[in-house]
Amino acid sequence: MARNDDRRRALADAGLEVLADTGARGLTHRAVDRAAGVPVGTTTNYFRSRSALLTGLVERIYERLAPNDDFIAERVGRTPSRELFAEYLRNIVERLMANRTVTIALIELRLEGIRRPEVAEIIGEWRRTGFAGDVAFNEQAGLPGSAREIALFHYAVDGLLLDQLTGPLLPDVPIDDIVDALVDGLLPG
Repeated sequence: MARNDDRRRALADAGLEVLADTGARGLTHRAVDRAAGVPVGTTTNYFRSRSALLTGLVERIYERLAPNDDFIAERVGRTPSRELFAEYLRNIVERLMANRTVTIALIELRLEGIRRPEVAEIIGEWRRTGFAGDVAFNEQAGLPGSAREIALFHYAVDGLLLDQLTGPLLPDVPIDDIVDALVDGLLPG
């Protein structure tokens, strides 16, 4: 069968919707077929196994959450600073909150990784690769903070997202203010 990247992305997007709506237990090839409005068996043609489907969803999460090239280009060459670091971090949180379905699907995959080692392996490898990329980007850009601080920001943003998605602890505090407070509290002086 000829490869159709648009169809593959559409199926992965439907899979992310199923995952966000019903959790990992509801994620089946047939459920993705229904969500995508395609004939039964179509998802299986693109993702032969559950592992291939999960890997495809993780790849699609990465694509959908990737930073906008224009956002990055506008900041290239600027003097590294805490404020620039905060801009990058605010953008990450903004992208995660704007892609609510994708973010919920990502959280679902992480939770499923607790129960299923094969999912933990897929999502763990993706997270470690992303973390290494974040550290490398930070170093190349000359931004403040080491791998330790980047890890702390990952932990903090994960908690912030869960808070915002499940009922904010401080609903009247803008997310940007929370991110700025994290930068002030977690980055070295």
